[in-house]
Order: sequence, then C-alpha cells, then structure tokens
Amino acid sequence: MTTIYEVLRRPLVTEKTNYQVNRLHQYVFEVAEDATKTMVKDAVEQIFDVKVLRVNIINVPAKRTRRARSRRVVVRNPAYKKAVVTLAPEDRIPIFEGVE
Repeated sequence: MTTIYEVLRRPLVTEKTNYQVNRLHQYVFEVAEDATKTMVKDAVEQIFDVKVLRVNIINVPAKRTRRARSRRVVVRNPAYKKAVVTLAPEDRIPIFEGVE
C-alpha cells in the first residue's frame, strides 16, 4: 500500500448495508487484500473527515458452482475482502445519502 486511496476500492450498497447505514451507522466498503483495520480506519477518517469508532474486516470467499455435464468446479465470483466501518452517530458519509 502506498496511499490511503488504494485501501478503499468501492462502497458496497445492498439492502442490508442500507439498513446498517440508517439504523446502526455502519458503512461497508470493499478493501484491498492486504489492508488492515488501522489502514482502513485511517483511510476513512482522512478521505471522508469523520470519526471511526470500530472497523470489522471480513474475507468473503469465492462463489463456486459445478457444471452439469463435466462436473467441473468453476469459480463464478472471485473472493474479496470487505470492511464494516462504524461511525459516531453524528457523522455521515455523503456517498450513501441518496440511497433510501
């Protein structure tokens, strides 16, 4: 990692993360494979100018499926790492605001 902008790859916006944003003040990001909790915390605090209370990191495994004829295992979606960032109740990240 050279810069904080390489730590956060993209925000994950789903129905579950929408609930987490509105009720629990938790934001979910896909992060780099070698990112740590402190790197994610520093990146979010510097980029969005908010106070991070907690960071949880989850390694999401690849989705695999089998082909009917050959019975071969095929990787459908690659594995990635995601971070759930809990903010202070008064802080908000504007990129999630349009989703209700």
